[in-house]
Amino acid sequence: MKIALIGATGYVGAKLLAEAASRGHDVKALVSRPEKVPAQPGVQAARVDVQDRDGLAAQLAGVDAVISAFSGHAQQDVRAYYVRGMQSIVAATKAAGVPRLLVVGGAGSLEVAPGVQLVDTPEFPAQWKGTAEGARDALALLRAERELDWTMLSPAAHLEPGTRTGIFRLGTDSLLADASGNSRISLEDYAVAMIDELERPAHSRTRFTVAY
Repeated sequence: MKIALIGATGYVGAKLLAEAASRGHDVKALVSRPEKVPAQPGVQAARVDVQDRDGLAAQLAGVDAVISAFSGHAQQDVRAYYVRGMQSIVAATKAAGVPRLLVVGGAGSLEVAPGVQLVDTPEFPAQWKGTAEGARDALALLRAERELDWTMLSPAAHLEPGTRTGIFRLGTDSLLADASGNSRISLEDYAVAMIDELERPAHSRTRFTVAY
């Protein structure tokens, strides 16, 4: 499959790139600094500014699916920057005629009790609040979308480097935790779940989550 991966050198994007390439997919890695993309078979790096809708649409033309690992962590106003970026990605994907958009979401919009989302709890770390709120806004944006076949994958509360096991649970809108109350998933297994969804779509026009 021919994939465009936005943010292919980021915290999550790098693992998505490795997983997709290992399965033999053709990946166009769209990043701000192409020189940071590791040289490997089936991977082509290209420079892109996510906020440039027309330039992004030109790069997306001809692919079978777009995976967005875009984030605004380094920006002053993370939430606003992230939302503008997602609006541009959605518009560019439609303009390029790409039928599928898969998006890396956040854990913050997952429910920890009926009507209570993780980002709104007192324990949620302040330094990640802007990112989490931006990801929640992006989910609302996607849910209002009537043309694209989109999917968002939210991770567990703790998403960290670890081991690729291929063994995990999937859920929908509630935060998943293990028997000890820990909510976690490795970056490697998150990437497995995302590329599984790419290859075998099971969550069209909806959000799902993954955790141990």
